[in-house]
Amino acid sequence: MKILKFGGSSLATPEMIQHVISIVSDQQRYQPGEVRAVVVSAFQGVTDALISLAHAAALDGRSHLEPLRELEQRHISAVQHLIPITSRSAALANVKVLIHELEDVLQGVALVGECSARVMDFIMAFGERLSAFIVCQAWHAAGHDVELLDTREVIITSEVFGNARPLRPQTDRAIVEYFSSHPRLQIATGFIGCTPNEATVTLGRGGSDFTASIVGAALGVDEIEIWTDVDGMLTADPRKVEKAFPMPEVTFEEAMELCHFGAKVIYPPTIQPAIEAHIPLVIKNTKNPSTPGTRIVESATRHPYPITGISSISSVALARIQGPGMVGVAGIAMRFFRALAKNTINVILITQASSEHTICCAIDPGAVTAARGAVDEEFALEIQAGLIEPLFVEEDLAIISVVGERMRHSPGMSGRVFTALGANAVNVVAIAQGSSELNISAVIPTRDESKALNALHDEFFLNRSKTLNLWIVGAGLIGSTLLEQIHQQRHTLHEALGIDLQLRGIANSRTMLLSSADAPSLDLSPAVLDQGEPFVLDQFVSHLVAANLSNCIFVDCTASDEIPSLYTRLLERSIAVVTPNKRGISGSTQLYAAIKGAALKRRTPFLYETCVGAALPVVSTLVDLVRSGDQVQRIEAVLSGTLSFIFNSIMAEGVAFSSAVREARKRGYTEPDPRDDLSGLDVARKALILAREVGLMLELSQITVHPLLPEEALSWSRDEFLDRLPQLDHHFDAHLREARDSGGWLACGALIDVTNQRVEVGLRTVRHEHPFASLRGSDNIVAFTTLRYASQPLIVKGPGAGAEVTAAGVFADIIRVGR
Repeated sequence: MKILKFGGSSLATPEMIQHVISIVSDQQRYQPGEVRAVVVSAFQGVTDALISLAHAAALDGRSHLEPLRELEQRHISAVQHLIPITSRSAALANVKVLIHELEDVLQGVALVGECSARVMDFIMAFGERLSAFIVCQAWHAAGHDVELLDTREVIITSEVFGNARPLRPQTDRAIVEYFSSHPRLQIATGFIGCTPNEATVTLGRGGSDFTASIVGAALGVDEIEIWTDVDGMLTADPRKVEKAFPMPEVTFEEAMELCHFGAKVIYPPTIQPAIEAHIPLVIKNTKNPSTPGTRIVESATRHPYPITGISSISSVALARIQGPGMVGVAGIAMRFFRALAKNTINVILITQASSEHTICCAIDPGAVTAARGAVDEEFALEIQAGLIEPLFVEEDLAIISVVGERMRHSPGMSGRVFTALGANAVNVVAIAQGSSELNISAVIPTRDESKALNALHDEFFLNRSKTLNLWIVGAGLIGSTLLEQIHQQRHTLHEALGIDLQLRGIANSRTMLLSSADAPSLDLSPAVLDQGEPFVLDQFVSHLVAANLSNCIFVDCTASDEIPSLYTRLLERSIAVVTPNKRGISGSTQLYAAIKGAALKRRTPFLYETCVGAALPVVSTLVDLVRSGDQVQRIEAVLSGTLSFIFNSIMAEGVAFSSAVREARKRGYTEPDPRDDLSGLDVARKALILAREVGLMLELSQITVHPLLPEEALSWSRDEFLDRLPQLDHHFDAHLREARDSGGWLACGALIDVTNQRVEVGLRTVRHEHPFASLRGSDNIVAFTTLRYASQPLIVKGPGAGAEVTAAGVFADIIRVGR
């Protein structure tokens, strides 16, 4: 035997009502007579409409009339769609009688200019009364033998209007007696009951679930099915966490915790009668009836996740009393909560400092004024004496809760919760965890609710996937190549590592395109910028910060001097930065210190491996040497793939300098103006980065750069320089002859003499046995001479130029952040 309940979303349209009838009538799903009652809510949105009507009537006595006609027409239209014309008149007459009764009540509200809680309950009850009648008539029209049950006949309650509670012995007896004499399928009103004095009451918003549970517990049914618009009890709110998924089973305790802290799938009081009667609750989706849904049971089947779900309450206020007069004084907490209780202020969460200096609790924001008045009155003498401060209230807060029975006796769960929040710059205002270890709750700013939920969902349901939200500035050669590599590897990353890359923003020097948090990921193609708007850097970054998404990565693929000045702002918001742009990390020592300091303070990833040696592990190798306690004494390096290609071509192939430069430019190795490479400044920046990694806090101006080009060439325009390149061949021929005459090899290298705190960049002639002489093509090489690598330097060598390898290095850094 089963009791079924269908909510307002399941009854939103006449077509949905017919679908509900087909679900219940499906003999492959239910045996004949198996379903004893179908509890129905008001049509979707009707309860809210009734509340608005009552307020409008009390306000001016007339503004409710037009909405009332619209409400009447909606229900008449439902009758016209569901019931054949031959039997429609009686049904329409009954609907009109109910609407006229409602109109009379609203007229009374208009006359007195107010609506009491008792009258409001009577008005709200019309939603279920109309819905149940029309659904019952539709069932008759479909050829089924059913009967209408107004649950005010069987559910006897307390006189707490708006949130009545059933008087269980009387209610259970009335239900059993009624059903023993009414064998037909009952179409029952949800949400409403009746006091011993026959006053209509409501059971609280969501009370139709409660009605089904009360009836089911009284009858001792096998299951109570709650049909709604989701596939069960999900791991999180799907409106806020896109990748939330249903759990096949949860325990009663888990369900109560999740529902108390914001899960809207089921009304929390629904669970208690089911627990007492040991009856499983089943959450099903009316729009997707073939899915198994979620069973809420006493002991759930073990699942592979460390938690069961994450829920949240989007708007709470934190009320706090504090003061030296609280320490060691008995009864303070009792007086605090008594003052709130006397004013019917519900306490959602409680936390007290072990020092006894503060007590705080979360309450509904609408109760703030009453709470402040009640508490300040209770502690008036202590406040006057300066022993306790007036009630402090902090608003615009939310509660997030991580729930699961597997959390019990599992060390590290709290650490994982707060590490995930901290990594995404979510400030925790207050914490509560019961000794049952079933729930960890945190009060956070409301603006961070969605980000926190997604961060926690990724943390605890990682095998489903972890979303990385990318914001890329620079869609030139490196940026466009990076996008192509991400596109090619996206599916593999998702399958192998559970990393889901979402492009949320992209920009070049002219155009930008931004995606909102709830919009699909942008297309992974530079061509997407054709649909963009003019690029404004501050607007781009502000949008990124305001989006407040979890796991954000800002990727700077430019050579801009301006963009690195914003790294600190991003890192302080726990937004990771990945870049091949040397301008920030080789900028002023003040900027360098600010960027590195923000990354360290917030523990936010700042990865710039590609600033030196493209995809070669140069920076990471040096960092590991220093962190492991080795002492770096000397670094010799060829750090420009462009210059390496040029001088290797001259030495190995005997081509002219001008030809080598043109070939390098053709292959995309050089900057648009090759003098940016040939000036040696690019190598100097890379050398400075390495020098700073070993503790030499130098400025760029302190690096000695021996010019590669004659001074006159630096004064030419870019086009003039490209045209007059052959005139420079003789200048480099001289260097070439000198190198060959000495039996050596010509290379443009950097020397970082750590011992003497000296950094030099320039052309060098090295012997053939020197590591530099082994270079070919665009190879880079870095030789680390350290205390441990004294007789034979540690060498890192490989391709150091080209969009493919540089983009691959940036991509690898993005994956490191994700992992």
